[in-house]
Amino acid sequence: MSDPLPAITEAQASGAIADLFADIRATVGVRVVNLVWRHLATMEGALPWAWAAVKPLYLDGLPDAAMATFRQTMDIPRLTSLAGEEPASVDAVLASYDHSNTINLFALGALRAWLNGQAAGEGAIAPAPRKPAPDLQLPKLASEEDVDPATWAMVLRLNRFGDEPQPLILASMYRHLAHAPAFLQRVEGALAPVAADGSLRRAILDNRQTAATLASTLARSISAERPAHADAIEKAVGLFVDHAIGKMVTICRAIRTARGVAL
Repeated sequence: MSDPLPAITEAQASGAIADLFADIRATVGVRVVNLVWRHLATMEGALPWAWAAVKPLYLDGLPDAAMATFRQTMDIPRLTSLAGEEPASVDAVLASYDHSNTINLFALGALRAWLNGQAAGEGAIAPAPRKPAPDLQLPKLASEEDVDPATWAMVLRLNRFGDEPQPLILASMYRHLAHAPAFLQRVEGALAPVAADGSLRRAILDNRQTAATLASTLARSISAERPAHADAIEKAVGLFVDHAIGKMVTICRAIRTARGVAL
């Protein structure tokens, strides 16, 4: 399982898709294009429509404002300490995903609510200054052939945490961290107890519900024509909101908190 969903890699992208990927990187302020966008690129007309619908939200700082509100009451599971010296790439990956996953959760959650006709009936989130994304160099997105079998097995085990009944998407953060297997082993040891006692899953579900409420308000700011294949686009976006991004927003924040780094 490398990309369990069909996706166009950044290296494969050409023409209009490559241009859209470049615009996504520049607008969101990240060096890599999230799997959700690469997956939408495999569906005829989906990526141009979806990006045009949510790009204004990013430009107005609306996901940033939602993120600031969300983090005031976010439920963060308490992990055993993950402090200590690690390769610089570890904290770079964590900082990058902590920002981009949370921003994307609100933009994509808003898109899903709009497609479902579940935009809030009232209320608004005011535009806010955008929070600069960490401009950090990330290691290669590892695939199974890039690491030893034990490390890849650990990536797959980690991916099961917080995703029930079974994971549908392999979270890219673990693939970026696969180049630091000793750290991943520490993460597995820290996540196992909170997964076993149910506190990890409860936090993920609580945070997803809070995010969905904010996203439904954000959806009021989307102005678009309903696309062809709207149901397929909503299903694809929903997979990420409910699974990979929905769980990793909580998990990544918990790991960074356990690292003891400035947030």
